[in-house]
Amino acid sequence: MAVNRRARFDYAIEETLEAGLVLTGTEVKSLRHGGSSLGEAYAGLKAGELFLFNVQIPVYENAPKAFQHEPKRPRKLLVKKRERDKLIGAIKRDGMTLIPLRMYFNDRGLCKLQLGLAKGKKTVDKRQTIKDRDWQRRKGRLMREAG
Repeated sequence: MAVNRRARFDYAIEETLEAGLVLTGTEVKSLRHGGSSLGEAYAGLKAGELFLFNVQIPVYENAPKAFQHEPKRPRKLLVKKRERDKLIGAIKRDGMTLIPLRMYFNDRGLCKLQLGLAKGKKTVDKRQTIKDRDWQRRKGRLMREAG
């Protein structure tokens, strides 16, 4: 449904995990139609729980106004207690960030979110990432042309 392509460029992802989302009915229907955005999204603490902030899920056009959801409301993340405590510790102690990498429906039809525990990259690291990516492209072209 939605992929945060910029996340692996801006952050060094150290660990990934899967989390569930608490959604309303119109949010699920809107997600199935597509158009959601994870570009500016992040996960963080609110009242001792993990929440997902700044995710844009457009309103569902076919629902009445009374049932519509707020497009950028904070959404609660569903993770096991041990995972939650581990993530909270990493955020507070190590200065890590929880970045949503992609949102999808699993084979049972439930909306899931893949989170990455990440550290921000410096500008030098980003330049190195660009150099490595360009080299991989050139190497692939050379191998195709030669072989």
